[in-house]
Amino acid sequence: MTKDEAKLLCEHYTTLIDKLMAARIALIDGGVQSYTIDGRSLTKFDIDKLSKEIDDAVKKRDEYRALANGARPRKAFGIIPRDF
Repeated sequence: MTKDEAKLLCEHYTTLIDKLMAARIALIDGGVQSYTIDGRSLTKFDIDKLSKEIDDAVKKRDEYRALANGARPRKAFGIIPRDF
């Protein structure tokens, strides 16, 4: 992934977070009983699901922001315990 692609994805997730926060505020304030974002409909009872989506979007945005700033992606590794 190039830095430009990472920047575009970071901007996408920033916009998505703004929309999700607006939906959450509208549902909490009681101004609406349901809210629609990009074809998905959320009701007042979906606030926990909406909060999880916000958390996931923030994590993704932070990952792409780090990639755009030149950080390397995290690599997985395993540790094998040995008894000598």
